[in-house]
Amino acid sequence: MQKTLAFETPGRSTRDITADVNAVVRDAQVATGVCHVFIRHTSASLMICENADPSVRDDVERWISKAVIDGDPMFAHDMEGPDDMPGHIRSILTGMDLTVPITDGTLNLGTWQGIYLYEHRSAPHRREVVVTLLAATS
Repeated sequence: MQKTLAFETPGRSTRDITADVNAVVRDAQVATGVCHVFIRHTSASLMICENADPSVRDDVERWISKAVIDGDPMFAHDMEGPDDMPGHIRSILTGMDLTVPITDGTLNLGTWQGIYLYEHRSAPHRREVVVTLLAATS
């Protein structure tokens, strides 16, 4: 089973999409298996991160903004602005896909884990996330 979810982002930010992905799992009625989540973009990414304290995601953003600086003159690719190439590097570093086990019909995430769409561009964007479910056979 496969479904594409669409999300509007306000610009650089993180968005918890755990409930959206879990709804796909529930609707498909997959009891046991694997959920693969893939973002169809090169300047946004996916991450599993703590979902209890938003300061964790703020800290991630502070760290990555120091590691990959918007407008850094070392980047030749800037056709869409100073956050263009940094957005690509950020997505490479944080990843474009995740695999999560499905157990008892739900994502088998840890107590404090959530799935986040991480927008790396400054302007709002529409992002597509493909959720593919593979059911275990017995």
